[in-house]
Amino acid sequence: MNERPWVILVGGFLGAGKTTLLLAAARELNRRGLRSAMILNDQGEALVDTQHAGLHGMRRGEVTGGCFCCRFSDLVELIEELREYAPDVIFAEPVGSCTDIAATTLHPLLALDEKIRVAPYTVLVDPARALDLVRDGADHNLAFLFRKQIEEADLVCFTKSDLGIEPPVMPVRTARQISANSGQGVAAWLDEVLSGELSRGSTILEIDYEQYARAEAALAWLNAEVLIRCSIPLSPAMLLGPYFERLDAELTAAGIRILHLKAILRAETGFVKAAICANGESPIVEGNLNASPASQHELLINLRAAGPATTVRALVERNLIAMSGEVVRSRIASFHPAPPRPERRASARQTTGASRTE
Repeated sequence: MNERPWVILVGGFLGAGKTTLLLAAARELNRRGLRSAMILNDQGEALVDTQHAGLHGMRRGEVTGGCFCCRFSDLVELIEELREYAPDVIFAEPVGSCTDIAATTLHPLLALDEKIRVAPYTVLVDPARALDLVRDGADHNLAFLFRKQIEEADLVCFTKSDLGIEPPVMPVRTARQISANSGQGVAAWLDEVLSGELSRGSTILEIDYEQYARAEAALAWLNAEVLIRCSIPLSPAMLLGPYFERLDAELTAAGIRILHLKAILRAETGFVKAAICANGESPIVEGNLNASPASQHELLINLRAAGPATTVRALVERNLIAMSGEVVRSRIASFHPAPPRPERRASARQTTGASRTE
């Protein structure tokens, strides 16, 4: 048993590509003969990313009901459970709207150095999102969260480099280009964060928690689990595609800004996953696009948006009713995130600011 697995925290704003990178990194570690596991995190339950990781054969767990900072004890307990699997690396992905991770999660984890080795904190940045949030007139709540995430990063990685979008000039110490889809930079990133040469938690934020709470509360969160039965069997792609398109159009018409919409539809014949990070965007689709028609489907929806949670829920439910099938069972949670209340928080005086791995 590997008694001191690496714990690699990877943050970044909603839709930055965190889960996609971690699955690519897990494949790279597997090629090296190393074992990995993943911890997902969310304010609610029923996570698309947890199910998606499982469909890829990933050993995983999730911390729900709050971000890592507010559920730090749950995170530590889950790390201990995953150590029974003897992984060499445990990836941990914080909620995409969270910041102050270095003070509330990374430094408290450093106190567990008898059990784990903590890697530098990586923050992923989608270049298209960055261009939107650094411009004049950007939404001040979103820009606040995005800026704070960048400020505390030990390492910034601009994702989706295969799309050819030039990122803006930003005040970051160390930045890399990476693409989980093409594989560019994934192995090099792993080598760098596991080298023990980079500082960990070198920046403890000065952050106004009232402003932080207001910024998060401006976001609408929706997680849904739905069982659908079709009188005429349909393939997962034929059922999910029209729903996704209609929901995007209706959210746009209602003035709801999509920050991340992802859904996964499973049937006994296969699954399809779709995701977008902005209104009107062409979805990124993966899975069994040629799966045979089936009568029963299980749908998970995770939607993060800027707008009233009640409106978001009403539109999701209305479009479920319009689907080509009967909604047999549904469980939907829609809310605005509660103010963050960290279990622990290191101050700048309590840290050396440049801790390296032993």
